[in-house]
Amino acid sequence: MRRPPGLTPRRPWLRPKGRAQESRLRLGRVRTAPSSGASSAMAAAARPRRLNFFPSAPARRARPSAISGAGGAEGRRRSRVPLFAFSPPELLFFPSRRSVALLPCVWLRGGCGMALPRLLVRALHRAAAAAAPAAPDFNSFVTRTNTCGELRAAHVGQKVTLYGWVQYQRQGLFLVLRDFQGLTQVVIPQDEAHSHVKELLSSAPLESVVRVTGTVSPRPLGQQNPKMTTGDIEVKAETAEILNSCKKLPFEIKDFIKKSEALRMQYRYLDLRSSRLQAALRLRSRVVMRMREYLCNLHGFVDVETPTLFKRTPGGAKEFLVPSREAGKFYSLPQSPQQFKQLLMVGGMDRYFQVARCYRDEGSRPDRQPEFTQIDIEMSFVDQAGIQRLIEGLLQHSWPEERGSIVTPFPSMTYEEALAEYGTDKPDTRFGMKIVDISDVLRGSNIHFVQNALSYPHGSIRAICIPQGVRYLTNKDLESLKESAKSQFNQEILEIIRRPDGSLKSLLTKFLGEKEQSELIQALNMQEGDVVLLAAGEHKQVCSALGALRLLGANLLEAAGLALRDPTAFHFLWVVDFPLFLPKAENPTELESAHHPFTAPHPSDASLLYSDPTKVRSQHYDLVLNGNEVGGGSIRIHSAEQQRFVLEKVLKEDSEVLSHLIEALEFGAPPHGGIALGLDRLISLIVDAPSIRDVIAFPKSFRGRDLMGNAPDYVTPEELEPYHIQVSWPLEEKEAKKN
Repeated sequence: MRRPPGLTPRRPWLRPKGRAQESRLRLGRVRTAPSSGASSAMAAAARPRRLNFFPSAPARRARPSAISGAGGAEGRRRSRVPLFAFSPPELLFFPSRRSVALLPCVWLRGGCGMALPRLLVRALHRAAAAAAPAAPDFNSFVTRTNTCGELRAAHVGQKVTLYGWVQYQRQGLFLVLRDFQGLTQVVIPQDEAHSHVKELLSSAPLESVVRVTGTVSPRPLGQQNPKMTTGDIEVKAETAEILNSCKKLPFEIKDFIKKSEALRMQYRYLDLRSSRLQAALRLRSRVVMRMREYLCNLHGFVDVETPTLFKRTPGGAKEFLVPSREAGKFYSLPQSPQQFKQLLMVGGMDRYFQVARCYRDEGSRPDRQPEFTQIDIEMSFVDQAGIQRLIEGLLQHSWPEERGSIVTPFPSMTYEEALAEYGTDKPDTRFGMKIVDISDVLRGSNIHFVQNALSYPHGSIRAICIPQGVRYLTNKDLESLKESAKSQFNQEILEIIRRPDGSLKSLLTKFLGEKEQSELIQALNMQEGDVVLLAAGEHKQVCSALGALRLLGANLLEAAGLALRDPTAFHFLWVVDFPLFLPKAENPTELESAHHPFTAPHPSDASLLYSDPTKVRSQHYDLVLNGNEVGGGSIRIHSAEQQRFVLEKVLKEDSEVLSHLIEALEFGAPPHGGIALGLDRLISLIVDAPSIRDVIAFPKSFRGRDLMGNAPDYVTPEELEPYHIQVSWPLEEKEAKKN
């Protein structure tokens, strides 16, 4: 152990005077009681000292103060005290590599001989070893000696017992044994004495579960396999046993073998054996574990489980209904623990989190499931900036090391900026092709559709520039882009091409002078071979259409061979200042919550809530990663009066449905806010999976069905009777059920 700078070792023949000091470690501080013969200086040094659990760099470098404050030679002599002197003691705690552990380092003053330092050194070494992060022991409590992925050249000569699945077998000479951690080559004995072992292993069907005992040997020269972590060794089998034979497989357990998703989900337990799914689920487990560590151990959050059976919540997605034995009464599966976490704040829990199961009765998409998992968080006395700092620290702490590092703080963008530049509230900022406003460039032209669009209150002319579009996009590609804008957004698109000679090719060019063409080229930063897609009309419709074409165009460019988005890059972005309310799609004269009805208005717009709610911004924030929403939250309404006004006057909802929450807000609810991270979507982006179904152990199909267990399924009328439910069968289903 190194001695602090400036301190010299005490001579071994010096002994402490007086009896040993009594040390009492109390919460957050060390209190020392000096002996009756101690000097006043020693008593002063024994005053309570706070423990600095996370000291700053200067604090760690600072030399502890001397025992005695007296001047002269005595003071100078006492200031040069060795590390292991003994009176009075002082404890310093330093963070270990485990963020949940603290290493004690005892600072002892006074003399104590030579024996104690040695014992103390050993004790501190043992404490450090115990606190250091140890590799997980995968062989504890089981009968194997090693896993199939851990044997190396250092194990040569050892007798081992392995368990696993037969991945590959070649002509009765060797087989490859696989488990969750890796592969090991097992040599099948060819001598007569082990003929029964040869017969057993040679005839074992692929994916059979076997036990093999043998000796680790180096592979023959030239036969090493650098692609395998165990490629330098092999195990020469001495005994073996088939624990369970495997029947003919519906598909091969190999990542490079293409299988239909329906077949994979029907035999999900076989698909789980693939290394890709194994790696994804284990990474998911590690990320969740580190999130728990960060929230609970470092920042005092409380993990609380909230009910799954609740009641219908107004607004939002459709909810699953669960019948009860009370006639006509149903439970509802919650979309999120939103109300419960707010009630926990009213109850004074201060900081809550949960790995929460949530449910939505809506069609599945690649990034949606009827049941999903989110990291649910709520805090009292917090603002938007505090939530953002928490999430940035949480992701930095839990981010897998093999995926590189992420830089904080994340950039931020308002909802209006995101819509204007990217055409969406979840922009992918890994590439350019931003939407450009060219209204001023074309305002003086005599083009009819341009002037018509600009005559509307929110009319604009905007465009995106596709780099090297002439080279990478075909005429068919351009037509498909224009057709997509027409079918999805009812938006006409006009193309402009810049030829190699610098001139423009478009239906617009005959209406534009040289000056206007030059200004257009400059505004869009067009290069030779670029293609511009132009749209005119209402601002939001134009931006939304061009935003969709931006992503479709990027996909076409990458499919043609242009590297546009780095698949290893992770671009986080906060999107803030959303509108509090939006017009309903089915009835634009009515309003609905853009987030949910519990979101608080922006402080600057609070007065507009009662006069013009359509202009109110919210304290809602979304976290976007590579163009995908991975989190969303808000500061909540904590005033019962304001919450009742939003529900009854603005949203026209029956506030009685939420009477329990409104009443709770009347009993001294603290200001609070929170966020929820979509765990499935986040993990799928980290591992670059095409769907969240690839990071869920037992997902539902695109239609929300469990193909393995055939759920949902029919129940008999007798089973429905206690719930006072009868099924009215459609005619075709009635005939199918009869058959």
